[in-house]
Amino acid sequence: MAEPVVRLHDVHKVFNAGLPNECEVLHGIDLTVSKGEFCAVVGPSGSGKSTLLNIVGLLDRPTSGSLSISGAETSTLDEHALTQLRGHNIGFVFQNHNLLSGLTAMENVMMPMLGAAGFFNEGMAQRAAALLESVDLTKWRDSMVTQLSGGQQQRVALARSLTMDTALLLADEPTGNLDTKSADVVFDLLRKANQEHRMAILFVTHNPGLAERCDRTIQVVDGRLEV
Repeated sequence: MAEPVVRLHDVHKVFNAGLPNECEVLHGIDLTVSKGEFCAVVGPSGSGKSTLLNIVGLLDRPTSGSLSISGAETSTLDEHALTQLRGHNIGFVFQNHNLLSGLTAMENVMMPMLGAAGFFNEGMAQRAAALLESVDLTKWRDSMVTQLSGGQQQRVALARSLTMDTALLLADEPTGNLDTKSADVVFDLLRKANQEHRMAILFVTHNPGLAERCDRTIQVVDGRLEV
C-alpha cells in the first residue's frame, strides 16, 4: 500500500469561535492522500476547499482533529517547526502566481532554496535553470516576471514549487486565470511532476475536464467530503 503523505482525521475548522458571528467551515473531515496520488478537489465556491488546502498546507490550524504530513503529527508543533515542515515537505502553486515582481524568473525559482539555506550557492542556480528548462522557459529565465505572459508566470510558479523536491504539492486553481491552451500546458506539467517524482498533488479546480484527468476526485460540499 502506498505511503500516506496527508492524513486528516475528524478535522473541524471554526472561525470567530465564541463570537456572535461564529462560523464552522469544515465539519469532521477524514482524508488520506497517498504518495503519488493526483487528486482533484472540487466543489462550489464557499464550500471550504481553500480552507481545507490552507490547513493541509500548514498555513492555518484546525480547530480540532488531527493532521499529519509525511508521518509528522502537526498538532503539537510550534510555529517554527510548522514552518520547517512546510518548507521541506509542501510545494504551492496559486491562481495568482504569488511571484516577486522585482525579480527575474530565475531569482523567483531560487527563492525557496535561499530561504531554506540562508545563503546562495551555485547549485541553486543550476537547479533553478534546470527546472526552468523543464517548463520550457530557458529563453526567459533572466526576464523580469512582469514581462512574462500569464501562462509563463504560472510555469515559473510551478518550477518554483518543485525546487525543494517535496512529497506534496498543493495547487489552488492554478489554471483558473489561463486560457484553455495554457491551462492544458500547466496541467500536463503538474502530471509530469506527479509521475516523475511520485509527488502527491491536491489540485483545486472548477474545470470538470481537468478534474476527470486526475486519479480521483475529492468533492467538498458545505464543509464536508462527499463520496
